[in-house]
Formats: sequence, structure tokens, C-alpha cells
Amino acid sequence: MNLHALRVFYSVAKLGSFSQAAEALFISQPAVSKALKELEHQLGMQLIARAARGKKLALTEGGQSLFNHARSIFAIEQAALEDIRARTGLKQGTLVLGASTTIAGYWLAPYLARFNQQYPHIKVEVQVANTAQIEQALLACSIDLALVEGNASDAHISSQHWQDDPMSIVIPSTLTPSTDKAKWLSDQRWLLREPGSGTRQMSFSLLAEQGIAVNDSMQLGSNEAIARAVTQGMGVALLPQVVTEDLLALKKLKVIPTKKSKLLSRPLYQLEYRDRPSSPAANAFAQILYQAVN
Repeated sequence: MNLHALRVFYSVAKLGSFSQAAEALFISQPAVSKALKELEHQLGMQLIARAARGKKLALTEGGQSLFNHARSIFAIEQAALEDIRARTGLKQGTLVLGASTTIAGYWLAPYLARFNQQYPHIKVEVQVANTAQIEQALLACSIDLALVEGNASDAHISSQHWQDDPMSIVIPSTLTPSTDKAKWLSDQRWLLREPGSGTRQMSFSLLAEQGIAVNDSMQLGSNEAIARAVTQGMGVALLPQVVTEDLLALKKLKVIPTKKSKLLSRPLYQLEYRDRPSSPAANAFAQILYQAVN
């Protein structure tokens, strides 16, 4: 069915006049008549009973039935337009974020609070996973924007530096390293995140820059679990300072100074799927990410 012709018919039936319909649709009256004739021909029935001059326009039985359907169709259209306008104006909608565990646990909260304060009607969901899993969720379009440690590995994902996450090598407070710290650390068991974790990927690179080799290792599923395991004497680790600061204050851990301490930080990145246009909510949240928060 030709929707333009249906709209013309609906306007004529609603306004009760060919001339008023033409004026409302910004088309000529002959164009209105032509569209109605084409619609009647397509449907194989008369829709409007051509009234005598001066008499009110009337619908046939089929015309009244079609008018009822058309009214529903254009009501749905109007509802769709209003919904999109509301979303564009950030008055409703959903924002789905992906975040690695450390970012979700330690960095994200103040940015979420600011976004919620500015856009209280936008529902926010946060999916927490490691960097590799977050990338797959971006490619599947199940999240709008992501924050992870480490750069994207897929060419379809764009990455933008967000901020740096200071890191430090921590050991149990009961241990005392030898003078040759690099050799001593290379002889220790290293507690590491699982494959696919941005923390794990960055750890090998940073430790190599310090001349430290990982010869013995154990895998744990979160930075918090690793930090607690270090306090129990299970090994040593390279961890974000935001994860270890409380345990350091309690003197359950201690930091090993490094020869290139300025390099012991990892970049945190904002990731987006290149082939997917950003929603207004995602754009608004991205702007907040680069504003200073308390």
C-alpha cells in the first residue's frame, strides 16, 4: 500500500474536505484527487462517497474501516517520532556501558553520578568483564561505549586515551627483598590476571621494562583477589594503586621501588565500535568522562 496515498486519504477523511487536506499536506487539490483515485484502484474499492455539491463528504463502509486502520498507523508514527525526540533530548532511553573490573570498581562511580545528575531519566547499565570480553560485546553492539585497560585489538574498534592508572609492585609486608631487586623479583611467584585481561597484558610489558622476568606464576580472576593473596604470602604482583592503597595503609603490603617508577602506569582507554553511530546518551557520557570530577 502506498503510504503517501494513505496519508492523503486519512487527511481528507479526518478534515472532511479535499481542499483542507491539500492545504494541510502542502499539495494541490488535483494531487489529492489523483492520490485517492490511485489508492481506490489499488484496493479495488471505493473509499469516499462523492457527495453532491454543498453536502458533507462521507466514507463508504470500506473507507471507514481503512480510516480506522490509518488512524492507528499514524498514531504509531507519531509515538515513534515523540520517542525519538525524547531520546535525542536525553529525556528517556538506556545507556549500556562496558567496563573492566578495576575501572568499574574504582574509577567509574563519580562519572556515573554526574551523568545521573544531569540526565536522571536515562537508564544506565554497566557490564563488567575483562578487556577481550568487552571488545566482543562492542562488536556485537550489546554495549554503547567501553572503558578498559589497554588498547583495542580489533581494527573495527576505535580507542581514545582517557587517563592513566598508576601501578606499583607489591609484596607481602613480611618479605624483605635482596639488594638486586630485579633478580629477586624474577625468582618470586607472580600472581596474574587471566588471559584477555588488560592488567595481565600490561603487566608483562611493564615488568620487562624493569628487567623483571616472570618465571613462576599463578592466575586469579580479579585484582582484588590478587591483592589479598599477596597479603597471605602467596606471591608478588603488579597492581593498580587504587586497588592496593587500603592494604598498604594497613601495612599488609609494601611497595618495591622501581628504577623507572614513572613508567609504572597504564593507560585507560575509551572504546567504541567504529561502524555504529554513537547515541546521544553515549555522546553525553563521553563528554563527562573528560571533565574533572571530585
